[in-house]
Amino acid sequence: MAEDYYQLLGVNRSASPGEIKKAYRKLALKYHPDKAKGDKRQAEEMFKKISEAYAVLSNPEKRREYDEFGSQVFKQKFTQEDIFKGSDFGDIFGDLGLSDSILGRIFGGLGGGFGAGGRPRGGGRTRIFRYGGPEGFGPQPQPMRGNDLQMEVPITLHEIAGGTEKIVALSKDGQVEKVAVKVPPGTLPGKKLRISGKGQPGPMGGPPGDLYIRLREVEHPVFKREGNDLYVDRHIRFTEATLGTKVTIPTLDGKTMSLKVPPGTQSHTKMRLKNYGLPYANGKTRGDQYVRIIVDTPENLTKKQKALLEELTKEGI
Repeated sequence: MAEDYYQLLGVNRSASPGEIKKAYRKLALKYHPDKAKGDKRQAEEMFKKISEAYAVLSNPEKRREYDEFGSQVFKQKFTQEDIFKGSDFGDIFGDLGLSDSILGRIFGGLGGGFGAGGRPRGGGRTRIFRYGGPEGFGPQPQPMRGNDLQMEVPITLHEIAGGTEKIVALSKDGQVEKVAVKVPPGTLPGKKLRISGKGQPGPMGGPPGDLYIRLREVEHPVFKREGNDLYVDRHIRFTEATLGTKVTIPTLDGKTMSLKVPPGTQSHTKMRLKNYGLPYANGKTRGDQYVRIIVDTPENLTKKQKALLEELTKEGI
């Protein structure tokens, strides 16, 4: 199971960027293999973990994705190269008097190193390199990457609730390739899922692009969705709203519930069924289901009904 990045850095989930950076600086000084005391291999392993955590939590977009999907799904969606792409460790290591070349060694291709005076080369931004043959570690021209593909896939409320697997067909060089796309529970419509390496092939033997799946919601005949909450309407008569009644309510998981409508309920009153909505992507909580009570006003009254209402009017009702 993937470790929690917040726990690794010792910060809470609402920590500010400054607090995250401060926590990483302290831990980097403790576990950097050039400074750590005791078991160097254990220190290096811990250094890898906290550096990965900082690369994600210091980037607002990656942090948002991590908070939404959770540790396990995030690691399935993003490669290690994706995680470190655009990360900047130069100023932290420079202030601590440490070299960021360690990143290239322990992660197999990440790192920029420091120049004279302890300042980072290339503006201090961590860069991605490849091994350069007999002359060692250095930047090399990279083959051009293939184009990304995008597809729209329908998804129902039941599939959002329980998760699903979609099979999409891709046409490449006259051949049809079927790709299984796992959709975790709580993944809402509009979200893009990335399948690495399933885009167009790169020219001249370059790496392929990625496949992006955009989820489109299929309208449900009973439930309406707002975020992770579900809404269902129930119509009652004027007399039922006045005197109180009970209504039968369906839920998305197939249950039927009896809901008490208290006397004097006004039209468009919302009543909540807690935790009967869609699950959140973190898998720990659910939204709610709301029942909207619609009071129907009678249009065609019999003479007796009209007379009774006129009597009630005389009584101040």
